[in-house]
Amino acid sequence: MWDEDFRLRIQRHRNDRGQHWINIEEEKQLSSCEVEDQTVLLDCITLWLTNIFFDNQFDMDRSLEEAKAEWNRFVQKEMNLIVVSNELGMGVHPIEESARKFADLQGWMNQYIAQQASQVFLMISGIPVKIK
Repeated sequence: MWDEDFRLRIQRHRNDRGQHWINIEEEKQLSSCEVEDQTVLLDCITLWLTNIFFDNQFDMDRSLEEAKAEWNRFVQKEMNLIVVSNELGMGVHPIEESARKFADLQGWMNQYIAQQASQVFLMISGIPVKIK
């Protein structure tokens, strides 16, 4: 599914993280990860949600239902969780229907996660702005 450019981006992220990080790469089943009593940096919700959306043939309702159910299973674990996501709704309105649907889906999932979070920050040009 991913092209060479995407593979190179992933490799760059792996290299940038350094050796002190334990990397777990899971496409959809976050709850299958053994992360109890750890500090987890989940990077990122957008790619995770893309995998769910693609596997559900771009069905927003089914994708949102699956994502919420998996998220609920994942956050039952005892861990310190830091989540990275993207705010797609602040960009250009996509021309393609599937991209518009995904932007909506991403926004709904971001809202769902943010409602449960104790703190929420929006990063603008590397500057954190506290939202919640």
